[in-house]
Amino acid sequence: MGGQVSAGSGEPSPPGRSENSDWMSALCPRLWDLPLHHLSIPGSHDTMTYCLDKRSPVSPAQPRLLRLLSKALPCLTLPVVLKWSVTQALDVTEQLDAGVRYLDLRVAHMQDGSEKNLHFVHTMYTTALVEDTLTEISEWLEKHPREVVILACRNFEGMTEDLHEYLVTCIKNIFGDMLCPRGEVPTLRELWSREQQVLVSYEDESCVGRHRELWPGIPYWWGDKVKTEALIRYLESMKSCGRPGGLFVAGINLTENLEYILAHPSRSLRGLTLPSLPRLCAWVREQCPGPGPRCTNVIAGDFIGADGFVSDVIGLNQKLLWP
Repeated sequence: MGGQVSAGSGEPSPPGRSENSDWMSALCPRLWDLPLHHLSIPGSHDTMTYCLDKRSPVSPAQPRLLRLLSKALPCLTLPVVLKWSVTQALDVTEQLDAGVRYLDLRVAHMQDGSEKNLHFVHTMYTTALVEDTLTEISEWLEKHPREVVILACRNFEGMTEDLHEYLVTCIKNIFGDMLCPRGEVPTLRELWSREQQVLVSYEDESCVGRHRELWPGIPYWWGDKVKTEALIRYLESMKSCGRPGGLFVAGINLTENLEYILAHPSRSLRGLTLPSLPRLCAWVREQCPGPGPRCTNVIAGDFIGADGFVSDVIGLNQKLLWP
């Protein structure tokens, strides 16, 4: 399990780094021949928000009122924005060690940033650069040769065609032969035999058309709900409509809006999320992977080290062994 919340502190204790660091290679061999979209895979929502820059401007994609407040009253506004924008406490290597295998990467170019420096964004921009983070992931994979990650490159705020080509070139240069080109969703055994460890989902159709190393954007069930039971009703409604044919993500992340933030300036997304985790993890444990219309695949959450979420998602794969 991931790190447990320390009694009375609201902070997660250090996660068990090794327990899930090689969970894919430890799966029962009967599961090695199932395509990835029939397995249960843990993911992190807005993976890179652990390193949001408190001095960063609010992104131009945010509501005008928020941008005006951040400029007029930065000392009051930016700390509140930061509290409601951070969705993860573990860094990317810690998330991989904890067992996360789907990374939600919101790529952006700052308006006044240097020409080639790409950051990640969630209301504010990160201190981490995209190229450095991809290198960190590659180095982790070299130490875990039978683990596979899905990189979901999304958002692309402020990205020109030239910047897209620069990003794709970085991806190719950093991962090289680790990349699995698009096609039929592979099995673990197929990926291991080809020494491939990375599937890149890229939410820009023109780029996908030009580069066979990129996969189309993976559907993400985003409930946009602030209440736990409302989110669960949304996810059950989506399941009743039938799962997508390939890889897809069910997000168990709660979402606030500007109105909610302004009404609760002293609270935070962490404070909203942590009390809901036991109920959300109970929902997770009820799910089942596989090809059926109501089956789940990737399940992504916030603050993934603060509960047993990752182990719960991985544990669902045991249900595929049931008669």
